[in-house]
Amino acid sequence: MKDEKREKLSLDSKMVYYPPEPGSMSISDPIYMASNYQYTEEIYQRVLDGERKSVNIYSRCGNPSEYKFEDQICWIEGGDACLATASGMAAIAITLFGLLKGGDHIVADWTTYSTTHEFLDHRFTDFGVKTSFVDTADVNNVRKAIQSNTKVIYFETIANPTMKIPDMEAIIKLAHEKGIIVICDNTFASPYVFRPLDWGVDLVLESATKFIGGHNDALGGTITMKSKLMPEDTLEKIRWSTLTKLGGALSPFNAWLLLRGIQTLHLRAERMCQNAMILAKHLESHPKVQRVWYPGLPSHPQHEIAKKLLPKFGAMITFEIGDEPTAVRVLDALELSTFGASLGGVRTTTQVPSTMAFLDIPPDQKAEMNIRDGMIRISAGIEDAQDLIADFDEALKII
Repeated sequence: MKDEKREKLSLDSKMVYYPPEPGSMSISDPIYMASNYQYTEEIYQRVLDGERKSVNIYSRCGNPSEYKFEDQICWIEGGDACLATASGMAAIAITLFGLLKGGDHIVADWTTYSTTHEFLDHRFTDFGVKTSFVDTADVNNVRKAIQSNTKVIYFETIANPTMKIPDMEAIIKLAHEKGIIVICDNTFASPYVFRPLDWGVDLVLESATKFIGGHNDALGGTITMKSKLMPEDTLEKIRWSTLTKLGGALSPFNAWLLLRGIQTLHLRAERMCQNAMILAKHLESHPKVQRVWYPGLPSHPQHEIAKKLLPKFGAMITFEIGDEPTAVRVLDALELSTFGASLGGVRTTTQVPSTMAFLDIPPDQKAEMNIRDGMIRISAGIEDAQDLIADFDEALKII
């Protein structure tokens, strides 16, 4: 298919289609499991001349399976360039290490994935990069936190686990007026629910382990770029200056699994979003549930922003039932839904964020993030919605 025809495809069709492998014309791309590649005199000279991505050198630097996955992600995200990594956290670390140096400053939302928060609040400070944490639901908080050395504003499309949504349009406008790069972690939404680059975000990060892969069987991360603030070759420079030096390359087999996952993302995510809305409404009306956080509910603090930004409201829900021991007992009583750490798969998964994902975050910081001990986080799967309701209703009977 010619590029101009491919450009006119809907997002759903873009996810399904990619050009066949040229050698065999296979419509399922092969897995290039090689870690090493043979040089010729011509290839050797091309590498010396600085031509790297178009030749295969060593899989830590890139491989054909990874490149195919990067091209497909770039296509569905609406980006100009993409870099794949070994995990979502690798994408975050490689992006920030690739862009920042000692003395630089970040403004980030208080409520981000726990490992991201720990990285910014502890590990990155060892390298002289400081972060100011604010509530990005109000752009004025961001404005007040910006310093003369602020290089990045960082937030999540839908925050983990409170489902908070930043005042994104206002933040992007403010950042670009000041020449500050905007980075968005879009994992909780996925490219099906939201495409941050279309709204002016400079770099979008995804944990491809989650909705993109979708089957709880592959780790991966992506960094996709579309920016007027950075040179077009920014991500290729980060590949060679940072990714290859830190060793965060995506394996060929995981690249193949994630590429396969993209082809059904729209089907899975559509059902997941439907189930999440049904389940969120049911839980909000349940007498034993104290509160529900879901962007699609009018009770959500940023519901009006969500309606403007998100054509779908996502598959992630958080609700509160009291204290941590009660939450654990409820989750242990579930039968159809899985009590586990991750999210974004075809099976519904649940966790207690305060004592699982955010276990190492100090209590005062969890309070600032609005993370409560009785919270339960749900990643809605593709099961029958009524079966999910029955599963949660039965588990909630123990309270």
